Amino acid sequence: MMTSVQQNFEHQPVLLDETLEALNIKKDGCYVDGTFGRGGHSRAILARLGEQGRLLAFDKDPQAIIQAQQLAANDPRVTVRHGSFTHLQQVVKELGWDGQVDGVFLDLGVSSPQLDDAERGFSFRLDGPLDMRMNPEQGISAAQWLASADEKEIMQVLFDYGEERFARRIARAIVEARQQQPINTTKQLASIVAAANPSHEKGKNPATRSFQAIRIFINQELEDLKECLSQAVDILAPGGRLVVISFHSLEDRIVKRFMREQSKGDHFPPDLPVRHVELKQKMKIVGKAIKAKKNELDNNPRARSAVLRVAEKQ
Repeated sequence: MMTSVQQNFEHQPVLLDETLEALNIKKDGCYVDGTFGRGGHSRAILARLGEQGRLLAFDKDPQAIIQAQQLAANDPRVTVRHGSFTHLQQVVKELGWDGQVDGVFLDLGVSSPQLDDAERGFSFRLDGPLDMRMNPEQGISAAQWLASADEKEIMQVLFDYGEERFARRIARAIVEARQQQPINTTKQLASIVAAANPSHEKGKNPATRSFQAIRIFINQELEDLKECLSQAVDILAPGGRLVVISFHSLEDRIVKRFMREQSKGDHFPPDLPVRHVELKQKMKIVGKAIKAKKNELDNNPRARSAVLRVAEKQ
């Protein structure tokens, strides 16, 4: 039987053509893929780069890093770092790229291979260990957290990160269930959540929001995103692009607000006469939010919630 590292789970890069267009790739440019995944977007970026072009790839997931290192072994233009994209500025400075990066790309959330591998514990559809860590070698698993967190903390996580309106009921059910036996599998948790959820959105599994919330919390995804966005502005060259694909409203809200604030520039009292040039705008928003077209949705249903936003360094 193959281990999860050996299995080749299919992954279709979302909004690929739109991403490449948004990055406005220069043949000799320097680019960062903060979420390598299985490398679909990275390989497409490399295909548009010349011999002098460079790509820096990050990922928390050890399985993703194995594939990234295989790519780098055959392509000297690629540099790989195992870890969070919150190390973006530090690594870029080490490489001597600070202020010279032509594009930063982030594809947020969990990838198809992670969802499709029951051993990773991300999916409520598949039964496996309740882990949910992007990097299983760091931090505590979802099972460990649920075993020790108090009811109020669980409720807050479900409400804040999953926008779950039945957060209180579900948190209480989790605490009661763990008193009977440890909650160690995804199937256990999904059943507990479903039983405590009196109604849910049509066509959506009742465990969707709870699993999303716990995963985001365990991996500190929103905190990492905020930190990375601020670093991206500093490392980009003038005219460099920040391109972000989000998959749920919490991520997209953070990205949208950040880009809007950077495009407004310095804050002044509303009645103070200030010329446009004095606002010191750091970025400008490029176009409107982009969503997957019908032909992509037909081939990849997971693209249905994807939203791509673009901003350019001034």
